[in-house]
Amino acid sequence: MIRLQKFLADSGIASRRQAENLIEEGRVMVNGKLAFLGQAVDPSTDKVTFDGEVVRPVKKRVYLMMNKPKETICTASDPKGRPTVYRLLPPLDVRVHSAGRLDFQTEGLLIFSNDGDFTKRLTHPSSGLERVYEVKIQGLLPEWVPNRLLKGVTLDDGRAKVARISRLRMAQTNEWVEVVLTEGRYREVRRIFAAVGCNVLKLKRVRFGTVSLGRLPIGATRLLTDEEVQSLMEGQNLAPKRPVALKKPQPPKKDKPSNKGKPAEASAKTYKESRSGGSRPSPSGRRPQSGGPRRGTGGR
Repeated sequence: MIRLQKFLADSGIASRRQAENLIEEGRVMVNGKLAFLGQAVDPSTDKVTFDGEVVRPVKKRVYLMMNKPKETICTASDPKGRPTVYRLLPPLDVRVHSAGRLDFQTEGLLIFSNDGDFTKRLTHPSSGLERVYEVKIQGLLPEWVPNRLLKGVTLDDGRAKVARISRLRMAQTNEWVEVVLTEGRYREVRRIFAAVGCNVLKLKRVRFGTVSLGRLPIGATRLLTDEEVQSLMEGQNLAPKRPVALKKPQPPKKDKPSNKGKPAEASAKTYKESRSGGSRPSPSGRRPQSGGPRRGTGGR
């Protein structure tokens, strides 16, 4: 006997958390009766249906990743008719579900599987798996913000903080930074930056645990390797390449105004310096001549 939500997750219907919602919504039946939370089933004898279709155990496990495009949602359907990531999946002979979600405007690495234990491992905070994001901030990131985010900020659903943060590059007047989280709460990256007064213009997840997005094209998918699956199940993370100093990027230097076109002003200044110093030459290399007669030679 196993819990009904685990059976649904193992069959690729949804993650365990999503399966609980399906049960509460009355979309799951067991032996012709409405299912309830906490119910146990025997897959060999009990008949489980979801939206009227029989749910059968799946022995084949599928693990794949996608480079999610922005302006797509992570649910199988949408009342507003927005495109979903499931339309981008290749033809599969099993049903898969995403391990966590990315919001409508966020792009990047998204993992799918029909293995309920696998997706539970990835989404549970105790796994310690790192989620690495590249974030484009409007304007320059204030110098005090990184330390504040490392210490933590208060959100509606509790305290949140980043594990690491580093500056990446400038994009004209806006700055790209990299942040590392070890949990996956709803719109967490956007909310923590909003808490310190920063506006997120773009957001992209580039790594989950040891699995990196790499050069996978937007909207494309690939199967995870056995090594990648194993590392995710074991909660492995990549070691930081090197610490990055959180120095404020310097804006490009402006050229100093040239004195070209102002010869009279420059000559006058040099001439005054020459008169005050007595022995310094004029710009032409000759001693300056006064406008009147020389002392002792004229006026006779």
